[in-house]
Amino acid sequence: MPETIILLCLCTCPDAASAQRLAETLVGERLAACVNRLPGVSSTYRWQDKVQTDGEELLLIKTTVERFEALKARVLTLHPYELPELIALPVERGHATYLDWVRTHSID
Repeated sequence: MPETIILLCLCTCPDAASAQRLAETLVGERLAACVNRLPGVSSTYRWQDKVQTDGEELLLIKTTVERFEALKARVLTLHPYELPELIALPVERGHATYLDWVRTHSID
């Protein structure tokens, strides 16, 4: 039986309060095992035909492929942006015991 795939999801938030609220909700509802918040991210992007630069917080969200759709639905519901960034990358390698912990703590 193949092991459950772990995902590292990236999501930016406009401020510390929304980032903390999202992190606590995702972990509290067992949609993620762990969320790291990285403040002080500077993002430059095109929005509505204008180039903008804003300060954001980056969330590093650890979850499983099975929990991703529920996690995505929750992010889209709670996030203050009209079009939130949510990118999921498969974790190819890592400390096996930690990856098992993520699997264990991302199940309902």
